Amino acid sequence: MSQKHTTILGIESSCDDTSAAIISGVKIVSNCVSTQKVHQKYGGVVPELASRAHQELIVPVVEEALSEAKMTLEDIDAIAVTRGPGLMGSLVVGVSFAKALALAINKPLIDVNHMKAHILAHFIEDSNTNRPQFPFLCLTVSGGHTQIVEVQSPYDMKVIGTTIDDAAGEAFDKAAKMIGIDYPGGPELDRIAEEGNPDQFSFSKPRIAELDFSFSGLKTSILYNIRDWVKEDPDFISKNKIDLCASIRKSIVDILISKINLASKKTGIINLAIAGGVSANRELRRRLSMMEQEGFKVHVPKFEYCTDNAAMIAIAGKFSYDKGAFASQDIAADPRLKW
Repeated sequence: MSQKHTTILGIESSCDDTSAAIISGVKIVSNCVSTQKVHQKYGGVVPELASRAHQELIVPVVEEALSEAKMTLEDIDAIAVTRGPGLMGSLVVGVSFAKALALAINKPLIDVNHMKAHILAHFIEDSNTNRPQFPFLCLTVSGGHTQIVEVQSPYDMKVIGTTIDDAAGEAFDKAAKMIGIDYPGGPELDRIAEEGNPDQFSFSKPRIAELDFSFSGLKTSILYNIRDWVKEDPDFISKNKIDLCASIRKSIVDILISKINLASKKTGIINLAIAGGVSANRELRRRLSMMEQEGFKVHVPKFEYCTDNAAMIAIAGKFSYDKGAFASQDIAADPRLKW
């Protein structure tokens, strides 16, 4: 008689994506994401609008996940939810809903660190058949975070490098805005850059010691250079948009790759992985994969597990469930949740 797999309902609402997923064992059986479109006209996520949208979407998204998995709430063994970090209002919606649902159906509640979940997405069965071996280094890059994490086990992770100012994802979005690309600009800049010359333009890069990052100086360099070029030619951006995108992308990716290289040298760890929204960036994925020719073992997740999604919350919940690490009804959303 086969053993029943643990079934976890994951709920994610840390920013502007409302998501629910169900995992059976380590296999995702449903992963539903509703992306909020309301923020586009404002050029960025508006926290109040995000929390209102989560309130409207969370029940339909959970129902969709259950329907897609052909399950009912009776089939669920536990409920995992993002506790933080993220936007306070958005997190409150997800945490409050998960607490109420867990209480109503008398199932264990599991609180999940959003950034750790990005890393654990590598262990979803269909995410990466060649899963990272412990220990490994994970470059976690998103709109709000840029970190290098040393991962000894699903329960033992340590941040060994982090940004001292802006995140890589923010740098992509702000640079995109400078050249007239609407929010969210990072993915569109990445798409346009595919046709451009990455060596056409150069920008000043920060000199930050050790494993930490800085992107504010690079953003300033991009801003000032574009301003000066436009003074000389008002049509400069439209004439050079493709090459600008490629050159900006290369500058940001250069910084990320140089730091993960340095981290490997310092730790002696050759197993490398990427996680977070910016890990969907084509150039970053290519450059990291090229490092395999230098003896590194590289692990790149599927695109759908790069951006915020509940599948990663569910797999993180599965590891906590196995360890018996459950949360109480006293937990509260924490926008600055620490490791």
